[in-house]
Amino acid sequence: MDIQFTEEQEMLRSSVQRLLRDQYDFDARRGIVASDEGWSRTQWSSFAELGLLAAPFSEEAGGLGGGPLSTMIVMHEFGRHLVVEPFVETIVLAGGLLESEGSPAQKSEFIPDIIAGKSIWALAWTEKASRFDPANVATTARREGDDYILVGEKAAAIAAPWADYLIVSARTSGDQHDRDGVSMFIVDRQAANLHLRTFKTIDGRRAGEISLDGVRGHLLGGEGAGVAALEACRDRAIAALCAETVGAIGELNAATLEYSKTRKQFGATLGSFQVLQHRMVDMFIAHQEALSLMQHLTLSLAVNEPGLSRLASGAKSKVGYAARFVADQAVQLHGGMGMTDELNVGHYFKRISSINIQFGDPAYHVLRYAQLDAAA
Repeated sequence: MDIQFTEEQEMLRSSVQRLLRDQYDFDARRGIVASDEGWSRTQWSSFAELGLLAAPFSEEAGGLGGGPLSTMIVMHEFGRHLVVEPFVETIVLAGGLLESEGSPAQKSEFIPDIIAGKSIWALAWTEKASRFDPANVATTARREGDDYILVGEKAAAIAAPWADYLIVSARTSGDQHDRDGVSMFIVDRQAANLHLRTFKTIDGRRAGEISLDGVRGHLLGGEGAGVAALEACRDRAIAALCAETVGAIGELNAATLEYSKTRKQFGATLGSFQVLQHRMVDMFIAHQEALSLMQHLTLSLAVNEPGLSRLASGAKSKVGYAARFVADQAVQLHGGMGMTDELNVGHYFKRISSINIQFGDPAYHVLRYAQLDAAA
């Protein structure tokens, strides 16, 4: 499959490529990750000025109406450059939930600031015992006037240390594993009784363990309808992460091919050995298969095709396995230097490893695909 981009989409891709080429090379990225905050507000403002933060939102919400295809274009280029800024967390996850589930008042209050780059958001849905199940929620919420009071803990909320607001899932009724009874809430990150423990992830980002000890939140969407909204949000996130992964795979293949042309062993370049040529062909095929699946998922998401969740699981598993294969081979073919901090190969490996466990690892999605296939 090969998507033929419109003129506007080509302009978007060219603009992102030019910005990242000029401002976000590997050394600049390392400096951003090593900074106190771990991300660049200057770069985020540049993304907003270029329209990247507005691109996926509908025109009704104040965006550019680019939808999933614009997200794919942006995330593919972000994957090539290992961008750490929270585009998925703020735009795809939180922004998508606000647009799909928010009231008119919530949309008008929050989305313009997101598009303008003035506010950062993160999604806090995982818990220590939940693994990849959005219905496994022990955090509770009870109504108090027009708001709700949240009590519980959330684990590994990516970009939470950078966020101004959180979207938190909590149970308003039912038992811990019931699909019904999970709701979503908008929570100010600086709210009273909210405690955040920050840590660095393996790919250089920041995440947080969140403790909610009577925190006030505002209901987002219908009460008890959170699981369905989170599952739809997961499909959108998987498509974005697959695009980022494909971008990273492409860069790993290019770096490995270039290295094989210059590195000599026994007086000959690595690329001259037939067994290594076969291995790099396998890496190329893995990249092309992942690219095709990613594009298929994105196009299906754009038209809300039936069976979308099944396709998302299929893509997450296949792209995840392909990415891990390519990353393993790239590190091995580069030898010991493949995992050094000075070479970008190891950083791609770590980012791919992190993506592979977000919203379900490949093994989980193989099982989920089979279950959805049986139920179809």
